[in-house]
Amino acid sequence: MPDFNVLATNHTSFTVSNLDRTVAFFKDALGFEVTSKAPRDPALIERITGVEGASVMIAYVRGPGHSLELIEYVGPNDRSAVYPRPCDVGFAHVAYDVDDIDAAIGASSEHNVKPIGPVTVIDQGPNQGSKVAYLRDLDGITIEFIQKADGS
Repeated sequence: MPDFNVLATNHTSFTVSNLDRTVAFFKDALGFEVTSKAPRDPALIERITGVEGASVMIAYVRGPGHSLELIEYVGPNDRSAVYPRPCDVGFAHVAYDVDDIDAAIGASSEHNVKPIGPVTVIDQGPNQGSKVAYLRDLDGITIEFIQKADGS
């Protein structure tokens, strides 16, 4: 056992290419609250991340029970993009329970967050009977919507 306790989950973070576009998706399509949006001290970000020349704008959006940190790096100039597939090591996604998966997909599609496969019914496990779909934004961030079989 460790000599400390994890007290809570603070946030999950995604690096994005266009902060305003991504914030608009979470705010307008999913109804999340923007709790903060501001630049950070480049020297501090360099120390935290180990990225020389780091310059960022960071926004926090809060949905039911969890905050997302969205980071747009404006420096260094040699940054790149990755688009891992769900089978690639390092791939991650965030999943949200929704009461109407079709409406959630429709609202997301208006923000170029599109399904990568059809809505599918899960045949086993803790989400058995639920409808699920993976969607991706233009940066490759994957969102999973789950509509529980019992409607909750």
